[in-house]
Amino acid sequence: MDTASHLLFGATLAGAACLHPQIAEQPQLFGAVLAATLIGSHAPDFDTITRLRGYAAYLRYHRGLTHAVPAWFVWPFVISLPLSSLFHVWEYWPIVAMWSFIAVMLHIGLDWLNAYGVQAGLPFTSRWLHRDVLCLFDPVLFGIHAAVLSSWWWLDRQEASSLFVAAYALSLLYIFWRWRTCSKVLRLLRQQFPDAAHHQLVPELSLCRWQYVVETEDCYLTGWVTQAAPFPMRTPLRFDCHARYKKSFSLNPIIERTLETDGVRAFHGFAERVVVQAQQWKDGYRVVWNDVRFWHRRGLSFGVEVELDEQLNVVKTKLGWGKKGWEPPYV
Repeated sequence: MDTASHLLFGATLAGAACLHPQIAEQPQLFGAVLAATLIGSHAPDFDTITRLRGYAAYLRYHRGLTHAVPAWFVWPFVISLPLSSLFHVWEYWPIVAMWSFIAVMLHIGLDWLNAYGVQAGLPFTSRWLHRDVLCLFDPVLFGIHAAVLSSWWWLDRQEASSLFVAAYALSLLYIFWRWRTCSKVLRLLRQQFPDAAHHQLVPELSLCRWQYVVETEDCYLTGWVTQAAPFPMRTPLRFDCHARYKKSFSLNPIIERTLETDGVRAFHGFAERVVVQAQQWKDGYRVVWNDVRFWHRRGLSFGVEVELDEQLNVVKTKLGWGKKGWEPPYV
């Protein structure tokens, strides 16, 4: 999820931790737990420092090792030990470590529910894992936790703890409902395109609308699935096919030359539904690689452009998103 949502969940997680009387009654221990959940809720995204080496490095490492199996157990120690010393609560460091662990796993779990995904299986598998259930920013979850966090203004920590626990219970119910709804829509999408090899939904901010990508033998089909209302679940769906992208392409010398660039290699390490276009451009050529998963009405928003001169020397490479952060798709 986005940084603001992760930090908000970190704060409300500390509120839920106050159900433990020792945390609620001891200001120093509460301070250590609050710091641990805030840091733990964001720690896996410390890999954004790789952005300093360029977007190719960021794409290659973001949501990788810092979200992977070894990091699940390293982060709690890295976070809890110095905080236990700083807040002078050494005797409670297992409690601080436990809440650090919960915060880290909550972060990874929420990222897994997004369409961007995580490489959480490293080093055992480099496969990108994503459930395509939530947007990068979910206004319902954000609203629930922002509302509950405000209870600290008029309630003490222990009194408010039950509200924070209730917020997490409500969040789980909401996520379960989104998961179930997406599964139902995906099942109907498969019925709509029974001969396709792959079907994928990308959620939008609306609870009644999804983007879809369908892979057939020779092309990718993209469009929207729209439901008249989020309730009841039996409400009829409308499928709108918007664009068709040719799947197969021949590796001519122009396209092959771009495969040697760092940007295209990083792109292929992340992309799943790839299309490519090569055309004459100025005094040379332009090759554009895109991932069809991240399509919207303005076209394919994520990819890499490589400009070549007539001798096929790389002149310019541009890797990343061709959209603003507030524009769909929200991944």
